[in-house]
Amino acid sequence: MSLRTYASSSKSDLPPYIKYGFIVPITGLTMASVYAYFSCLDYVPYTNRKRLICTNPQWEHEMGHRQYKEFIQRFQGDILPTNHRASVTVKRVGSRIAAAAQNFSMQYGQTKDANNATMSPYTYTVVRSNEANAFVIPGNHVFVLTGLFRYAHNEDELASVLGHEMAHNLARHAGERVSENILMTILSRLVLILDPTGILFTLLVPAQQLLIALPHSREHEIEADQIGIVLASEACYDPRSAKIVFSRMKEDGDKKSVTPPEFISTHPGYDTRLSYFDKWMPDALERYDREGGSKCRIIREEMKRARKLAAAIHNDSERRSS
Repeated sequence: MSLRTYASSSKSDLPPYIKYGFIVPITGLTMASVYAYFSCLDYVPYTNRKRLICTNPQWEHEMGHRQYKEFIQRFQGDILPTNHRASVTVKRVGSRIAAAAQNFSMQYGQTKDANNATMSPYTYTVVRSNEANAFVIPGNHVFVLTGLFRYAHNEDELASVLGHEMAHNLARHAGERVSENILMTILSRLVLILDPTGILFTLLVPAQQLLIALPHSREHEIEADQIGIVLASEACYDPRSAKIVFSRMKEDGDKKSVTPPEFISTHPGYDTRLSYFDKWMPDALERYDREGGSKCRIIREEMKRARKLAAAIHNDSERRSS
């Protein structure tokens, strides 16, 4: 028997438990993994970062609507009325950022028509709290906690924060986190099958946090900073205000406690973020000063009149209630 004939017969004579219990499942799993990878491959708008995301926008928005109801229930009793001055300001500024966000969605092909999930109306909820925070969940639900106003003192500064939070939504970071959790759950199950003792699993969990989850979280924050100042500048808010807000946060953080090293934090250090703002600012200012600055000059005059009108309505309401 020749060597070629022997090799050919050896392949065909593989024991069934090897052929069907090992080779076929591994081949199927490999093909399924390759298909899943290319099906879930996606690019973040504007930054063009390649990532895996296996959720769709409609599902993310439905998840966001459920979360919205949960947050409303949690904050019940601390939600400011819609005619409160802070609520009026947040809605006025947020509406301009939201318009820029929807134009951004159309520009980068995230929506083809007004019925798409990314074009759904925004809601604005202001919560009385000492915590300095704001967030936007899928479904376009904006929450602002009043502690934020310690750092955001005017509309330009508030716009920089809302731009950042809406950018998370535009970049679908929530869906990306869900997808990452799904993939890590599958990987964890496979690790437990390979090593029932659980030793590999105990090593996998901290490694996943340190090498995947935390770096991705910091990457999301940087990405939201970058897209956020684009939204603010397109809405005719001064993008330089973002540096002012984060500088105040940095000063306050330096006074209170020692910050953890960046590599074990969910957010980049303030110095890192401020340096990135310097890098992105020329493009943001070019957008802000487009058409020789005439467009934003006219819009900012309209903003000024809107603020005066809102203040007059607020003062009149206070006089009536006193």
